Amino acid sequence: MTDPAAPPPTVWPAFRARDARALIRFLVDALGFEETAVYGEGPVVQHAQLSWPPGGGVMLGSVRDVPDDPWPAQPGSAAAYLVTDDADAVHARAVGAGADVVQQLHDTDYGGREFAVRDPEGNLWSVGTYRGEPRLS
Repeated sequence: MTDPAAPPPTVWPAFRARDARALIRFLVDALGFEETAVYGEGPVVQHAQLSWPPGGGVMLGSVRDVPDDPWPAQPGSAAAYLVTDDADAVHARAVGAGADVVQQLHDTDYGGREFAVRDPEGNLWSVGTYRGEPRLS
């Protein structure tokens, strides 16, 4: 359901995982990401791009336990908010896939409907209908 007229995303949340292939499976199966690109051999993922169907996406890769890692992001320390038109459907999908729901589906005071889950690495994913406020001109 990607809008072909929308400009390509230029901001990508990115993080690391101890079991990147399992995390990719969780994000695809439980939340509905699309596996766009995965580079690596065996259990090691050098780079993965997962697209969020309404637009945007995330990038991830396997943790590198080396002292000179130039980007030492710790697995399980990321959080992201995913916008959807149907939070109830994504919630049902996540629950059906056995996701660890850390915040139940609810209506917010600012007009959104959202819930949150923890992925197998410990990252937090909030999913809701709130699209944010328009940019100031």
